[in-house]
Amino acid sequence: MKSISLLFSLFALSFCSAQQKDSIHILQDSLCKQCTPYFAVLKKNGPILRLNPVIIPAAFISYGFTALKNKDLQKLNNSTKVEIIEDNPKFFTGLDNYLQYAPAAAVYGFNAVGVRGKNNSRDRTIIYTLSTLISAAFVLPTKKLTKVQRPDGSGFNSFPSGHTTTAFASAEFLRQEYNGVSPWYGIGGYITATATGLLRLYNNKHWVNDAIAGAGFGILSMKLAYWIYPAIKRKFFKNKPVNTMILPYYESKGGGLSAVYHFSN
Repeated sequence: MKSISLLFSLFALSFCSAQQKDSIHILQDSLCKQCTPYFAVLKKNGPILRLNPVIIPAAFISYGFTALKNKDLQKLNNSTKVEIIEDNPKFFTGLDNYLQYAPAAAVYGFNAVGVRGKNNSRDRTIIYTLSTLISAAFVLPTKKLTKVQRPDGSGFNSFPSGHTTTAFASAEFLRQEYNGVSPWYGIGGYITATATGLLRLYNNKHWVNDAIAGAGFGILSMKLAYWIYPAIKRKFFKNKPVNTMILPYYESKGGGLSAVYHFSN
């Protein structure tokens, strides 16, 4: 199972890259001289966008596209599929359909029990929604343009893995919100996301490069959402109080989401 070990190692790199300082940093013009050693895009009369933290997600995406045409990487795809089927010929689970959302759900769960994250309910919900829109803009057109057949032959929309994209976006969401509390929150999220990607392979729904590219798209989408949102907040929510809170709840017969509204006099 050398190919599976390689995949897990690649996914582990994504968490290491995420731990570099923060996601995508915005630095003021007064810091420009200090930023010259970094790989950055300079914006005249504006902030500096540091690109260091997105190098690994970009590398994952590049690997995914390269493997579409590279014969050696295609052999890795096929050998991994054969290894999995030989070792687990009857394996199937629907857990990956739910696991992909687990890190994001944990953000709301932790807040519900009093462990506060970086943002309030409104801000984190908008950030997560924005990330979902960005990832959809990446993934859906790519699936239609590449038309890669799934390993099990069930369709021609294999590249990239949407489940893995969602899972790694959720993991980065959890890391961003709780890294200031403890890095273990993010570690747990990335382990869960990696498990989702592996289950997509074990369910014979995706190739290795599908999952790797999906991880890259997911991380990048969430990083972009955190970078874009401050500008949205300044424009639409400046000095406005939080009037709505969305909280998950659990009862003996089920669970769901509850909305709490605050009405000002």
